[in-house]
Amino acid sequence: MIKMVNLYSQYVEIQDSLDQSFSKIISESSFIRGEDIFLLENELADFLGVKHCITCASGTDALTISLMAIGLERGDEVIVPAFSFAATAEAVALLGGIPVFADVDPETFNINTKSAERLINDRTKAIIPVHLFGQPCNMNQLVRIAKKYGLKIIEDNAQSLGSVCRIGQNFERYTGTIGDIGCTSFFPTKPLGTFGDGGAMFTDDDYMAERIRLIANHGQPTKYQHQIIGVNSRLDTLQAAVLRAKLPRLNDWNDARRNAAAYYTQQLSCLNGIELPQETDFGTHIYHQYTIKVARELRNPLQTFLNQSHISSMVYYPSPLYSQPAFCNISKRDYDTSCAEDLSKTVLSLPIHSHISTGTQDKVIAAVCDFFSNL
Repeated sequence: MIKMVNLYSQYVEIQDSLDQSFSKIISESSFIRGEDIFLLENELADFLGVKHCITCASGTDALTISLMAIGLERGDEVIVPAFSFAATAEAVALLGGIPVFADVDPETFNINTKSAERLINDRTKAIIPVHLFGQPCNMNQLVRIAKKYGLKIIEDNAQSLGSVCRIGQNFERYTGTIGDIGCTSFFPTKPLGTFGDGGAMFTDDDYMAERIRLIANHGQPTKYQHQIIGVNSRLDTLQAAVLRAKLPRLNDWNDARRNAAAYYTQQLSCLNGIELPQETDFGTHIYHQYTIKVARELRNPLQTFLNQSHISSMVYYPSPLYSQPAFCNISKRDYDTSCAEDLSKTVLSLPIHSHISTGTQDKVIAAVCDFFSNL
């Protein structure tokens, strides 16, 4: 079976380094807040060109803590994309806020800035753009909107760590470092993944960084001194060691994904019946997913055909978030979310990862072509 990802190939590259790191951590029993945590935070901050990196237990925690840090109150509204993973809206709802779902762009799948802007009112506190599938959002427009209305931006960068946004004519910054706070997940399949769970937050704001550190550590600057209400959200030292071993390879692995995506695009571009991923001029796509669009009546049959051919594929995501039972009675949405509705019925992600071979891709390509040739 051709799988969506192959994490073992990454492990082989870093095995020797991990053996040494794990042995040291275990011998010192420094499983919580060990040296690798602080080294990782400094190395990630340097990599991204941001002043502060604060690690935590998961990407969802990163979103929740960030919302706490900006002072989200019950009844405050936060604009989020309708087509995304649930964690973004879930974090808002957990704190008593109201997720407000904006439509998305049909080509990039990211939040539609016009839809987001028309949802703003005097209860709006923040916008959470999601850099979906490795593709940066239009941060130029989102920053303009946030400044115009006095809103905070919390970037959900779980799927795009290492992708670059072009700001203005000649300036570039990594996704996750442009808004007030950037969040990422270290779930194993993410561009930079652990062997378990983890997350991090990034900011250039000294005050916000101090707030985030306090909140993530029970609200305490020192042990048993609790300044504010916080949570317990820590990255384990062993997981930090995994991330430190992978971080120097992240750009190379992202480049490998881009090369694999280019090969898919080259081989599938002449095939009628599918729409291939689009790239923009305001960001660098790192292809956390290679997601095609097919006609509604063909998407599920194509997935079934691929499965019968021993090829994995995934539907990210099968319904807009506002239609989920968890959100339907506690959220708001734009009057027009037709793109989110359409994407949920037409998208299909093909196998892609940093170590996928051309031979493996050829099998996927052949199966996709066989399906359409037999229609």
